[in-house]
Amino acid sequence: MRLLGAGDNVVDRYVDLDVMYPGGNAVNVAVFARRAGADAAYQGVVGTDVAGRLVLDALSREGVDVSRVRVSEGPNAFANVRVSKGERIFLDSDDGVSAVELTASELIELGSFDVVHTATAGSLYHQVADMADWTKVSFDFSRKRDREYVGAIAEHLWLGTFSTSGLSTEEAEELLRFTCACGTRFALASRGAQGALLFDGATLWRGGATPVDVVDTLGAGDAYIASLLVGLLEGDPIREAMDAAASRGAEVCAIHGAFGYPMPLAPVETDGDRKGSDHRVPTGEGSSSLVGGGGRQ
Repeated sequence: MRLLGAGDNVVDRYVDLDVMYPGGNAVNVAVFARRAGADAAYQGVVGTDVAGRLVLDALSREGVDVSRVRVSEGPNAFANVRVSKGERIFLDSDDGVSAVELTASELIELGSFDVVHTATAGSLYHQVADMADWTKVSFDFSRKRDREYVGAIAEHLWLGTFSTSGLSTEEAEELLRFTCACGTRFALASRGAQGALLFDGATLWRGGATPVDVVDTLGAGDAYIASLLVGLLEGDPIREAMDAAASRGAEVCAIHGAFGYPMPLAPVETDGDRKGSDHRVPTGEGSSSLVGGGGRQ
């Protein structure tokens, strides 16, 4: 099973801990899919600063193919994060040079993957229909639940995911039914400690949450999505795939950062004038030995 994470990447800067971790929805899903046994790749844009090299280094160490990554001169995307009682709080962020648009040839290349995952956090929303011409598309709407926004791409999705911890069960179910009615094959609602709901247009599955002493919830939803995608695409029973995904998500809640590789905070580079032409990372390159710690899950 081959999965491509396309779009956003960041370094999550834990301002109270003076440490940063590689992350971003598309990056995290690619890493967690690789850990679940998939052949995974990431496609996006990283900066030429220390943060960008950290992201590339971590992906390479995880065995994620980075041959489709572009390196663009300028600062990498970042998000400043604080953790309160285990719940991550995003303070502010900057997209840096992370915006990406797939070329015609890159869209054709998607046909070599079983699924491509992207998110509202990235810049590929407007290309979802084009991506779906070549492979299955998974899209994380996060808390973006506007019916017009969802309905515009729902018919092109194989999996559409929402964060619904702030909604009632009935409201979450209605959102999933709407999404599938618009054409999505599977619609997923992550509900934190309340577990998850998965709908296929006919049957609603209710998945529980695996008990865990929560340290940090950042990345848990991405781990759930990645594990679920791998399970469903490999033909696992839905209940089994949801249980495995819950376990993966719980493991992430027990650590800081999404998937490891902490590094002391580097100064934020904000000089937009340094942005310039970009280039791809040759296959096999991208490891810079900058990482201050190993992967963990």
